Amino acid sequence: MLTDRYDLPLSTTSSAARDAYVQGCEAKLTMYPGAIEAFDRAIDADPQFALAHAARAHALLERADAAAAREAMAAASALAAGLPAREASHVAFFGMLVAGDTEGALAALPAHLDAWPRDAVVLDTTAFTNGLIGSSGRAGQKRMLLDLLDRLAPSYGDDWWFTAHHGMAFSENGQHAAAHSKIDRSIAQNSANPWAAHARAHLCYEEGDPNAGSTFLAAWLPSYPRNAALYSHLRWHQALGHLAAGDATAASRLFREAFAPDVHSGPPRGKLNDGVSFLWRWELAGQPRDAEAWGVIHDFADRAFPRAGTAFSDMHIALAQVVAGDDAALEARARQIDELTRNGRYPSGPFVPAVSRGFAAFEQRDFATAIDALEPIAEELERIGGSHAQLDLVRFTLLQAYLGADRPDDAQRMRLRPTADMH
Repeated sequence: MLTDRYDLPLSTTSSAARDAYVQGCEAKLTMYPGAIEAFDRAIDADPQFALAHAARAHALLERADAAAAREAMAAASALAAGLPAREASHVAFFGMLVAGDTEGALAALPAHLDAWPRDAVVLDTTAFTNGLIGSSGRAGQKRMLLDLLDRLAPSYGDDWWFTAHHGMAFSENGQHAAAHSKIDRSIAQNSANPWAAHARAHLCYEEGDPNAGSTFLAAWLPSYPRNAALYSHLRWHQALGHLAAGDATAASRLFREAFAPDVHSGPPRGKLNDGVSFLWRWELAGQPRDAEAWGVIHDFADRAFPRAGTAFSDMHIALAQVVAGDDAALEARARQIDELTRNGRYPSGPFVPAVSRGFAAFEQRDFATAIDALEPIAEELERIGGSHAQLDLVRFTLLQAYLGADRPDDAQRMRLRPTADMH
């Protein structure tokens, strides 16, 4: 029987279909271009290959092409009858994701991975910071992800893809020595793995040296395709290093050339989150407002995200609306979040509305009100989703509010407190 890269049996008798599927999974797992095209080749070689249809569906969903994803998933589901248990569970899992049932997928995830721990395509949906667990709205989610990867580690051994994610999870939980070991090992095994480069940048940031991460990325990124999904986000990390080093010119150049919405290589959520967070941090660093860039971001957010849905993106949308003075849109999204929360469909509950109020008050220079909104939730920000580096968007706003309110002792307390302890 033909198997995938992780030695799991596949229900196809076509070697060409298997080879194309493995190539597609490799591209998908490592955020290189060509995954959908490879899955197309697999389906051409064997139209009855259900897993290729399911993988194609999820890849389309990640590109924010929901209609095409649903069509591909329907093809996969129609072929699920009679599949072995692992492949049937795999198809059902992705069926929930494509249908928007993230809670159902999250509930199904542990049992599937307990039974088939080396199903990396399923694990890939939650192995990174903003995956299923990271976007779940639950308290303690960073620890939950690390516990999951710790449990699965014996099944993956010295696998470079898994090791990069494991290292990142250690980093986000403040275990820097363990993170170094994993990340360095992953890079040594496969220096072209962008998840390892990403984890290295994060670890440098966590250790208080984002400029070191920026220097590493400057040397690493030229070999990574410009149209790869992580390219622009890695340039965002590089720009943060430039800002930290006081090189605003270099940071601004990277924004315009590599991760502004019109040039961003990632999905819509990446275009939104990276652009908004950079522009706000640019201002918090003492640089003048770029009204034109904010206008572009606001218009993009309106088009790409007409309704509330994901807390991490909603936080960035709210900030774009605050800067634009779009009070009507801000209030409408707050009502949508409240409705979703009442219906049990917004697990992070009041956290995004609280952050939105804090941003709005800060924009009005009402620092006391901004502190009142942000201070009570500062230790639970992980429920919004995102990495420590990304959530510093909120922490740095609170820090500047302390300074604006003439509360230097509180500002100093924040500066001295390790990021990982703020959750």
